[in-house]
Amino acid sequence: MNEGRSELTARANNKGVDAAVAAARRVIASLLHAGDGSDAEMSEVAERLNAVADYLDEHAPAVRERMVDMWRGEGVTRHDPVTGPENAVAPPLALTGQEDGSIEGVVVLGMPYQGPPGFVHGGISALLLDHTLGVANDWGGPSGMTAELTLRYHRPTPLFEPLTVTGRQVAVDGRKIRAVGTISAGGEVCVSAEGLFVAKRVPRPR
Repeated sequence: MNEGRSELTARANNKGVDAAVAAARRVIASLLHAGDGSDAEMSEVAERLNAVADYLDEHAPAVRERMVDMWRGEGVTRHDPVTGPENAVAPPLALTGQEDGSIEGVVVLGMPYQGPPGFVHGGISALLLDHTLGVANDWGGPSGMTAELTLRYHRPTPLFEPLTVTGRQVAVDGRKIRAVGTISAGGEVCVSAEGLFVAKRVPRPR
């Protein structure tokens, strides 16, 4: 009975955290959209946002305790900066395993991810693909840590348009694991990646 209540509480907390983080993503985008030319009272906005941060800090667990909580279990984590629903930095990108062993997801990136005018920052593309290839390894076979990531930028990756991100494991040779992936827009590949991974794990906090 207590275990059942704990599970229900965890689900309720997840729902609340996800909603709060989604609101934070909206604030980040809205601040960038408003910019320094806005007639909004930014000093007042800063005070209100700092008050929210103070409230959260007052109710947060110790860092060590939070790290253990983040890494409990063996499933997909909720805090990473690509897919994590608990991370306001994440778009987030939702990835789904396919029957052929690959994974795929669709995401629309806004101003917070801009590099060149109207296009995605190249480092953001690298972040998305590094994580996607890692998830592809988990889905398709043995997984490990990134040893080498090679990207080719075929064309600028647009903001405000659906981007299809794919990944698949292509080879395993002992501890060496290889995976490939792409980011596409409108059916055209914008960025492609090849990754070399090593079958190694960093111990989880306990």
